[in-house]
Amino acid sequence: MILVTGGRGAVANNLVSLLRADGHAVRIGSGRPEQLPADVPAVACNLRNPATFAAALDGVTSVFLYAEPECITEFVSAATEAGVDHIVLLSSSAVVDPDAATNGVAKSHLDVELGLTDAPMTVSVVRPGAFAGNARGWSFAIKADRPVSLPYPHAYTDPIHELDIAECAHALLTKPDHRGGVHTLTGPQTLTFTEQIDLINKITGHTATIAHVTPDAWRQEMAEFIPARYADGLLDYWRRCDGVPTPITDTVALLTNHPARPFTTWLEDHLSEFTA
Repeated sequence: MILVTGGRGAVANNLVSLLRADGHAVRIGSGRPEQLPADVPAVACNLRNPATFAAALDGVTSVFLYAEPECITEFVSAATEAGVDHIVLLSSSAVVDPDAATNGVAKSHLDVELGLTDAPMTVSVVRPGAFAGNARGWSFAIKADRPVSLPYPHAYTDPIHELDIAECAHALLTKPDHRGGVHTLTGPQTLTFTEQIDLINKITGHTATIAHVTPDAWRQEMAEFIPARYADGLLDYWRRCDGVPTPITDTVALLTNHPARPFTTWLEDHLSEFTA
């Protein structure tokens, strides 16, 4: 039995589909299991509430774990007691950044990695870079024919398709020779935000433009949607990546036997989110 936590997320959804297609026994853990589709075997598993751990982990041998640091010690104890022998952690490549211990975006992932350091079971750490799905944050402005506000339009990222992340996790969960270690995932290209907007225009037919705003202006614009500590973490990250291409890895190909999907594939898969 494989427990997939963070059950309402894009990576978890894709992973569950892959595992079920292979005939694996899967249980989805979510803080709100009632919001999952009726045909999905779901259980309450709130990673901030240890009282939910024992039932969620009963009979489980492997776990796909979302990075929630608050109760990681209690989760490891419950998983050990349940007989779990493998955890695949969805972490982030941000944990290797110089400010990871203080950056709001990176710290939660780093704390979970540290919390698993002495865990008695095998731990496989998946460290993706920027999700291609982050582009959704621009869709509202694009559909409304408004400029996309960017404080660092020439910052580079490495957009990776969530399905590639799920396929890497699937390989780690189902192929013993891949178990363990740290796996840094990137998309196949390093692209500036400006280049990503250009590709969105090409795929969708829009003529989206960019408003180059100050970090303070962007922080104020996003205040309703992004907590301040995360906004500051993103700004710090983009500042470091301004004009600096992101190193690309071949880890997706090594784990899945196919190259990482380009950003344009993600856009084609989610075209309706930019055109509806």
